[in-house]
Amino acid sequence: MKNGKIGIGIIGAGNIAQSAHLPAYAKLQDCEIVSIFDHKPGRAAQCAAKFTPGEVPQVAGSLEDLLNNPAVDAVSVCTWNNGHAASSIAALKAGKHVLCEKPMAMTVAEAQAMKAAADASGKVFLTGFVSRFRSDVKIIREMAEEGKFGTFYYARASSLRRRGTPLGWFTDPKKAGGGPVIDIGVHVLDMTWYLLGKPEPIAVSATVHKHIGDYQTKGVSRWEAFDTDDLVFGVEDSAAGMIRFANGCSLNFDVSWALNGEPTEAHAAWLYGDKAGCSLLPFKVFGEDAGYLTDNVPVLDKGGRDFDNVFVREMRHFLDCIHGKCQPLSPAADGLAVQKMLNGIYDSAAAGKEILL
Repeated sequence: MKNGKIGIGIIGAGNIAQSAHLPAYAKLQDCEIVSIFDHKPGRAAQCAAKFTPGEVPQVAGSLEDLLNNPAVDAVSVCTWNNGHAASSIAALKAGKHVLCEKPMAMTVAEAQAMKAAADASGKVFLTGFVSRFRSDVKIIREMAEEGKFGTFYYARASSLRRRGTPLGWFTDPKKAGGGPVIDIGVHVLDMTWYLLGKPEPIAVSATVHKHIGDYQTKGVSRWEAFDTDDLVFGVEDSAAGMIRFANGCSLNFDVSWALNGEPTEAHAAWLYGDKAGCSLLPFKVFGEDAGYLTDNVPVLDKGGRDFDNVFVREMRHFLDCIHGKCQPLSPAADGLAVQKMLNGIYDSAAAGKEILL
């Protein structure tokens, strides 16, 4: 560390790096961006000048250059999904701490290799499940640990966009590995699984659909990645199904980029226990008091679900883990478990039946 600050390397200077990771690190005092690598050097240079105007970091010519930089203590892996495994494993082998954006990988085999590398390195590995840092999620998790809900036995998770298919690498299966399941579904599935207490997933039954695809709906803006020069629409636009767990609990889910129906506000979930239940978006706890049914709304701190705020919390936690103050909230083992569910959805849909994980 230089001057007591953790040196951060950014691997991939695209949308998530510029919209979330770099702004979040900039708000924290005990770290500094020291190197940025992107497959487009010009983008890395622009990114460096934009987010660190005072002391411009090194623009690395290659991943190896970034990892060989002794000033880099830790990295944020912000590449396309197909670069998560190789970048993370290389960083861990180089002795760097790693925060890898969601999803952990493209396949279960990749996730297993990443976990093995993390275990062997002794370094911090944090899977980028940022929804775990939402205030409402923290409250429900604490209430569940105190036994307020009893035993959860059923849950629903939903993240529906009516028209929200992004333009860019997200729709290319070779770069993304899937569509809304692996893009936004990963958030709501992990969030709900985490609140359930992370039970062991044992089976998946799912369907995926490709009916709307590259829509041309008028009056609808589309979120664009930085690279839109080679558009491929080869992934699903929606999916639905059920996941069963070893403790008898089940989770129904639906996700979409494009669907002819009412969209959810964002990542929504409903959890049902034998003492009480709860919902996120809207945030409410359904209980019983003195023999009467009650609907309670716990008070959220300001910015509890704010996009900027949750990423600052995530990076703060990453740095605290590096300082040895705590253990990763979303370690490699969790990333692997979620990866099994994600890939299980695609495998079940392809087989047309429930599959065992």
